[in-house]
Amino acid sequence: MNRHRSAALAVAVVLAADGLLHVYWATGSTWPAPDAASLSRAVLNAEVPFTPRVVLPLAALLCSGATVVLARGGLLDGAARRLPAVVLRWGPRAVAGGLLARGLAGLVWASGTGTEPGSAFHRLNLALYTPLCLAGAAAALAVARGPLTRATGRRPDAPGGGRG
Repeated sequence: MNRHRSAALAVAVVLAADGLLHVYWATGSTWPAPDAASLSRAVLNAEVPFTPRVVLPLAALLCSGATVVLARGGLLDGAARRLPAVVLRWGPRAVAGGLLARGLAGLVWASGTGTEPGSAFHRLNLALYTPLCLAGAAAALAVARGPLTRATGRRPDAPGGGRG
C-alpha cells in the first residue's frame, strides 16, 4: 500500500473510531468515565450534554469525513464514483483544516490557557487529542495533495485515467 493510501486509511480509522464512540455515547453510556459530567469535562473541558441530539450529528460528520478521505485515497472506489469531484477535492482539505484547528487549540490548552493543568482533559489533550489531531491534519493534507480519483473511479495512473 502506498503512502497516500496508508495516510487515508490512518485518518479514516481515527475519524470512524471517534464517530462510533459518539454513537456509543448517544445510547447514554459514559464509558470510560463514571458519569456524563465527568465524560464531558474529560472530552470537552466543559459540561455539555452527551445526548443523541448533540453527539449523533458529530458522529455523522466524523464518519462522513472518514468516507471522503477513504474515497480520495482510492480505498472506496464505489464512493469515489458517486461523490462529486468537488467533494473529493475539498473534503480531505476540510478534514485537514478541522483537525489542524483542533490541534492548534490543543497547543494553547497544553500551555495551561483555558484548562486546569492536571485535569483529565489537560492530560488527555497532551497525550491523545492534540497529537492525534496534528498527525491527522498532516495525513489528511497528504491525502488531499495526492492523486485525485476521478468520478469514474479510475486512478490517474490507470489506463484512461487523468486529473479530474
